This record gives sequence, structure tokens and C-alpha cells, in this order.
Amino acid sequence: MEQAMDMPTRPVAAMPAVFRRHDAATLRAALRRMVLVRRFEENAEQAYMRGLIHGTMHLSIGQEASAIGATLPLLDTDYITSTHRGHGHCIGKGADPKRMFAEFFGKETGYCRGRGGSMHIADVSRGNLGANGIVGGGLPIAVGAALSVKKQRRNSVVMCFFGDGANNEGAFHESLNFASIWKLPVIFVCENNRYGMSMSVERSTAVAHIAQRAIAYDIPGVTVDGNSFVDVLDASETAVERARKGEGPTLIECETYRLRGHSKSDRNRYRTREEIDDWSARDPIGRLEHELQQYGLLDAAAIAAIRDEVEAEIAAGLEFAQQSPAPSRDELTRYVYAPDGASAATGTTHATPPTENAR
Repeated sequence: MEQAMDMPTRPVAAMPAVFRRHDAATLRAALRRMVLVRRFEENAEQAYMRGLIHGTMHLSIGQEASAIGATLPLLDTDYITSTHRGHGHCIGKGADPKRMFAEFFGKETGYCRGRGGSMHIADVSRGNLGANGIVGGGLPIAVGAALSVKKQRRNSVVMCFFGDGANNEGAFHESLNFASIWKLPVIFVCENNRYGMSMSVERSTAVAHIAQRAIAYDIPGVTVDGNSFVDVLDASETAVERARKGEGPTLIECETYRLRGHSKSDRNRYRTREEIDDWSARDPIGRLEHELQQYGLLDAAAIAAIRDEVEAEIAAGLEFAQQSPAPSRDELTRYVYAPDGASAATGTTHATPPTENAR
């Protein structure tokens, strides 16, 4: 991450509208969350390389503006569905990094008691209905949640994150169609990072912009610079307001880029070093820091303080995760298989795993 530099203050008249709609404290909190997402993932990556985390993980380093800009307008009573690359969405919806680290480490104090890992973090108490390892798997879940909200006449909205690889899945088209017919309060956020694993979006998708597909379902579709917090937030606020008014869904396409590979096993043979470097120069965190300084909303000292706060929180989170207890072998199936009979209400008995033939 580049060091922020003092910049001359630009006139307020030139300030983006979204900066005028939010006070400096809110914008500072948004920048802090973006830095927190970055440092969380960088430290998770280091822990993986040291053998402290097993399995794999899918990092969103470079996509922080998309996650935090999109979720900023949401309330605690709103919902999200996420993806296998969803750590930023979790933090954007208020997840505690120490419990996320604990989940990565497979500990009982994790959000899913260590049973879910990197790809399956959920926190229903904060409206996070869960990340999903299935490409496009969150789309119908989000539509179902939005239908429930509408039937209950609540003022909540649902935000559904998915990647460019999901836009060619049948679930994408079915979900947009159903949401449009019923005018459901759902915002579809496509994080187009240009590759579905190693397949470029140009080779896999017929339209130049995924947001164009909204036309087929008679809903608004907008493509924004996914590395611009300002642009993402502006589009998200418009879509959330429309959904709350009962006017139906919106499709937002955030054009962004993952600076790491698809997963930790990705050797990056399908893209060039020059391409990665070019996108690295468009770092969304450095860009927001620069803009906030330009308009006198934060200074270099405040940005340095944010980084110090985040480093302390990350260190505490790692310590918490490492010191937390691992699940007992005798209870590995608890929270995985449903308890038998009446004991489901109390959770006092162990579930019986299915037989080999039933699996």
C-alpha cells in the first residue's frame, strides 16, 4: 500500500456529491474498513504460508472499494449474500475480524465454530446470510430473502454479491427475472474482476458490460469503476433507495481486479505481470486516501492513525484466533448435521452422521 502524501485542498465546489452527503467521521470509518479488509487478507495469506491455516482461500485484495462502497448504505436490518471471495463483504456488514480469523483457523470461537472456514462465513444476527462456494449460489438465496422481506412488509433490502463468472449461470437469469416480476427489494452487485478462475470475461460473455443484461429484465443496470469508492457508493445509494421505495431491483456492475490469483493454488499463467502492475497502480485504498486529503476531509496524520488502529486490531485478532480452542473430535458433527428428534430445540445431543450409502 502506498504511503499517503499531503495534497493541496481542492475547492468544496469540486467535491464529489457523495462526500457532501456524508460527514468526515463516516468517510474515515469507510476508509478504515477498506484498510482493515486489506490487512486482514494480507495477514490471512501470511498465516496460510506459515501453515497455520489449512485448505485454501480466495483473496479480494484490490477489490476493497467495491465491498465497502456497496455495503456502506446498508443498515443492520438489511441483508447480504456473499461469495467465496467474500471477506470484504463480511467486514462491510460489520463482522469482527477476530472471529473471522478464528473461523479461518478452524476454532470454536469462529463465526461457524470453525466448521465453515474462509468460504462459508455467516452471521445472521448482522444480516450476513452467508458466503457461498457455489458460483452464483447466493443469487436465488438473496431473491428468496427479498421475497420474505416483501411479504412481511418490512423496509429491509437485500444485497447480493457475485462475480463475473456467475453471470452466465442459469441462476443469474432466473433470479433477475423473478426479482423484476415481483419488484423485490434486492440489489445485485456483480464484482467483475475480469476472470472466472482463468477464463477472461471477454472470452466468456457476449455483452461488453454485464450490466447490459439488466435490459432483458426491465430493471436498471449500471457499470461503475469498481476501484472508485465514490462511484460505487453513489450507485449503491441510488439502488438501495430505489429498493426501499418498493421500485424493485437494480444490477450494479463494479469493474475491478483481484491482485492475487483465483486461489492460493493459482499460478497466474493466464495474465501478464504488466497487467497486474497496471491494476496495482489503480489501488482503491490509495485512491480514496488521496481524494479525502485533496478535499481536506482527512490529513496524513489521520490516515497514519487509521493504519495504526488497524494493525493493533489485526494483531489482537490473530492472537485471539491462535489462543481459541479447537473443536473436540467428539463434537465434530455438531452444527454440521441436524440433531435428532426433540433434542433439536435444546442442542443437547449429538447428531448422527449419515451412513456411507446415504452420503
